[in-house]
Amino acid sequence: MGSESVTRGLMATMWAALAGDPGRLDRVACEGTGALPSPFPVSELATAVVGVTGCAVAELLEVVGDSSGRAHVHVDHAAASGWFGFSLRPDGWQLPAAWDPIAGNYQGADGWVRLHTNVPAHRQAALDVLGVPESRAGVAQACRGWNVVELEERIVARGGCAGAMRSLTEWRRHPQGRASTHAPLLERIVSEPAPTSSSSLSKWAPSPRRPLTGVRVLDLTRVLAGPVATRTLAGLGATVLRLDPPDWAEPGLVPEVTVGKRCARVDFGTPSGRARVESLLAEADVVVHGLRPGALERAGLGARRRERIRPGIVDVALSAYGWAGPWAHRRGFDSVVQLTSGLAAEGARRRGTDTPASLPVQALDHAAGWFLAAATLRALAERHRGHGGVRLRTSLAGIANLLADAPPGHAQAELDPASVPDSGQLEQTDWGPARRMVAPFAVTGADTTTLGFTRGAVDLGRDEPTWTE
Repeated sequence: MGSESVTRGLMATMWAALAGDPGRLDRVACEGTGALPSPFPVSELATAVVGVTGCAVAELLEVVGDSSGRAHVHVDHAAASGWFGFSLRPDGWQLPAAWDPIAGNYQGADGWVRLHTNVPAHRQAALDVLGVPESRAGVAQACRGWNVVELEERIVARGGCAGAMRSLTEWRRHPQGRASTHAPLLERIVSEPAPTSSSSLSKWAPSPRRPLTGVRVLDLTRVLAGPVATRTLAGLGATVLRLDPPDWAEPGLVPEVTVGKRCARVDFGTPSGRARVESLLAEADVVVHGLRPGALERAGLGARRRERIRPGIVDVALSAYGWAGPWAHRRGFDSVVQLTSGLAAEGARRRGTDTPASLPVQALDHAAGWFLAAATLRALAERHRGHGGVRLRTSLAGIANLLADAPPGHAQAELDPASVPDSGQLEQTDWGPARRMVAPFAVTGADTTTLGFTRGAVDLGRDEPTWTE
């Protein structure tokens, strides 16, 4: 099966998961060739999910009356792959390191394990279990004495994040693998109809170039899929307000994902902080959250509470492993899920190596983020048609299963993201000037719609926790 067929197949699967009209896919043109180096069709996945997002934009434009009714979607294959890495290109400064010195794959006594240590508490949990100081060499030596599944479990029990490498067969026999395989790619839970007075999108003022102008998105997400979803919504005109705890940091990724957003800090654990979150939620049209399942419930902001505060809200959620199964509440990140879900082992098998074959980019995160943005756009189109609110959920494990089931990647010229042109505009960020890669899609009809940002990337906590300046 050729690259175009693989792309079309992935696009059809994701668009069907969103319950979209299959005929709309006929108006998607994918332009360009090449692939990121991987035994999996990572570039095809990028092009497919960006195309699905473009379809959702086209549908929304038609629903709100800002299209001729025959909008076409154009996807830049190289740019789609580029946005799966880093779209920001600093001018005279450098992005902080994406990984801390300890994070990575380590060989154990009977296999491989991934330690995710970018979060200080997760790093300390791993070091405590291993009984070593903060030294990569010391961690590597200690890991060699452990059964990798036992080490995974001990670190997780300590509050950390780790994943033993499993084969695809082992993953699909695992209780969590079975649960994630049987779950739909997108879970959709319809809320009770809300009174018109409290559920209308009163500030929504769509235009062909900025179809989400006036839509308010409360962003309660962290690394990396959730911020990718809300970045996409911001690029289409939404007012996005990201809230982080007072001590949260992700320096290697913030410049990439806060473009177009307001960023504030709120302590959910205090009465005043929770009251502020609730007041912001009461004025939101969309809430996107990527905390572990149960985290918002423990903060007193469970699904039913959110629906009472803002009837009719579009509630969008991401988890690592899904909402059913023994790992439903487990911490997880893209790099860890690659090992636990069988992707790294299968990639190694296809390459003929014994070491984990990680994907060339954080493809699970990026695909999940774009997919959730598309789901949000479809839900807003339904809201405009008079439907009520909805809860939408996907998982990194679901995306991993999708990629594992796709036909293998085919030999193509290696795609160099550095060759993708930038947008031509200088972006003033909190770290210095930068340029951002050209948008990966455009919707053409009565006008042209693509990603466009009115504010450069800012650091976390830059703004007050309010919807306006």
